[in-house]
Amino acid sequence: MKQLKTLTVIGIITVLLTGFLAHFLYEWSGNNRIVGLFTPINESVWEHMKLLFVPMLAYSLFLISRLRKEYPCIVSALCLGILAGTWLIPAFYYAYTSVLGKNVFLLDIGTFVLSILAAFLLSYRLTLSCRLKSHTIILSILVCILLACFIRFTYSPPDLELFRAPAP
Repeated sequence: MKQLKTLTVIGIITVLLTGFLAHFLYEWSGNNRIVGLFTPINESVWEHMKLLFVPMLAYSLFLISRLRKEYPCIVSALCLGILAGTWLIPAFYYAYTSVLGKNVFLLDIGTFVLSILAAFLLSYRLTLSCRLKSHTIILSILVCILLACFIRFTYSPPDLELFRAPAP
């Protein structure tokens, strides 16, 4: 259990740092279209959901490869953590902007940090409780669908608020 706790804390730090760096990676890459599939290409909420999703997915694959035998429920737990954390970003963002009537940079950062903390805490607890083991396949499919949506909608987004950059 100590190893899981340690790797969870390392995961939180890793996703925070890689998420912050990923925010600038598309621009740094000279607007490389492949880089844009996995990092934000604009300031829309949808694109910023990638900041949690992609690094946490990568770190989850690492955790699964290291801990799957010791923790047989880690796949379902991490999948739900990824999904919950990713969707908490728009939930928090639209909740606070509906109250304030505008977005605030520090609250955007807080939204990102809280979403990561919630994702990893949920994953940690569900790994230990094993309550989702029977849902592993469906949760894995949902993560794959969300990944496919990120790839599909990066350069062809639907005409919905989630996909539009917020007004300054």
